[in-house]
Amino acid sequence: MSSSSTKVFAILDLFTGERPVWQPDEINETLGYTRPTGYRYVKELVEAGMLQKISAGRYALGGRIIELDFQLRQTDPVLSASVPVMKDLAARTGYDAVLSVLYAGPKVIDIHRVSGEKGLELLYGRGRPRPMFRAGAPKVLLAWLARGPLLKIFEAHKEEIAANGMGDSWAQFRAKLTHIRQTGYYRSTGELQAGVGAMAVPVLNREQDCVGTLALVGSSSRIDTESSETLYALLREATLLIGTSL
Repeated sequence: MSSSSTKVFAILDLFTGERPVWQPDEINETLGYTRPTGYRYVKELVEAGMLQKISAGRYALGGRIIELDFQLRQTDPVLSASVPVMKDLAARTGYDAVLSVLYAGPKVIDIHRVSGEKGLELLYGRGRPRPMFRAGAPKVLLAWLARGPLLKIFEAHKEEIAANGMGDSWAQFRAKLTHIRQTGYYRSTGELQAGVGAMAVPVLNREQDCVGTLALVGSSSRIDTESSETLYALLREATLLIGTSL
């Protein structure tokens, strides 16, 4: 991606639940763009449907994003292969099944959830970025990254990594992730949300590339009574079915 494209898309990252509306001059000041450049980027995003003008000089995210989300739900190969397997897994276990992916940023998001445990409320859902160095899905996704991209992430997020107990050095960080990869899963209780436990495993395609994670999630009072061997066997069976479809 060219530097100009990167700068255009950086504008979209500014729009959050806490700040859903922006003015072009505010965007330019925040991102350090010149006035002509910033206004041109905003115009391009409006023309692409990624932003919409809601009043004079005020912009919000556009409808094209909703259209793309619909297209993704209909055509994403990983999602298509995973949904029927996740429905069966949640029905058989009584736990929620959650599919998560890593994308550039880096960011981790859940892209699908099948509810299995009645009344379980999760803080994170489809499309809401999760903490990058906390709980199962992010750690498993990182554990299956190649050394080069992983080193870049470490260099850019040293303080956050240390604050989350993932190591004060590259060697410590790499060692923790290597252990997760050798184990084949990561199990957590209360890391992401109090009273909630989970086990996450990688979803591997036929080339053994990690294309996501699948997790069983439940209230700590229930899932903590299950052995790791039992949860892993269930998840391993499910991900093998997904991988075969891919």
